[in-house]
Amino acid sequence: MYALAVCAEMVFLDLPIDERARRIHDAGFQVEIWDWTRHDLDALARTPADFSSMTGYIRGSLTDEEGAAELLRTAEQSLQAAEQLGCPRLNLHGTGLDGEGLPVVPVTGEATGEMWIAAHRTLTRLADLGESAGVVFTLENLNTAVDHPGVPFATAADTLALVAAVNRPGLRMNLDLYHAQIGEGNLIELLRRAHALGLIGEIQVADVPGRREPGTGEINYPAVARALADLGYEGTVAMEAWASGDSELALERFRSAFTL
Repeated sequence: MYALAVCAEMVFLDLPIDERARRIHDAGFQVEIWDWTRHDLDALARTPADFSSMTGYIRGSLTDEEGAAELLRTAEQSLQAAEQLGCPRLNLHGTGLDGEGLPVVPVTGEATGEMWIAAHRTLTRLADLGESAGVVFTLENLNTAVDHPGVPFATAADTLALVAAVNRPGLRMNLDLYHAQIGEGNLIELLRRAHALGLIGEIQVADVPGRREPGTGEINYPAVARALADLGYEGTVAMEAWASGDSELALERFRSAFTL
């Protein structure tokens, strides 16, 4: 059966990040964080939390040589932080994001053939790093209509194509169903296709609209949970969602949606 995790960046916002991690752990969930450079890693490491994922780079891009070099350099730094926290997965995007989730270097229009080749080359090198360190880098799909306009390789289809082309155990897909619902829909078929290829490293969830916890919007997450059980998915399902009100209630709604 799959494990459940909660992103500490989006709940218990009145508490320090280490206390958020402790509260999430005490509620029975694994813990995810974003940019580790903004946090006291020593304080996080002192908590009993089981860290399941964190951002795997600080800056950089998949689309060009200079951006790739920076992405790889900061990915190596992220591996050291992941080792301190015992975190097995490091998350990636097509390009670096600012504090508002917008690309530092946006791409206008479709990614070119040269960008696809550069992305494949860089992701292969990241897979090398992950395999050497015993961790997995995950490439996340994003939506460009609402949250992340200008991010290259953002759709689930593009993300899945890149991960499949690299075809290495050190690289998997972070399949974010919130972003996929906005960008593409047909979530259960998307899950089935990615699972059949063996390329899912993690699944992230939030409801649409609003990016709140499951049960607050249009996605039938109990049906998603049944589909995952039918598929035999044994990875992590992480709530990357803002609490619509009380954070403890948001965690319980998430648990309820994915408890069969």
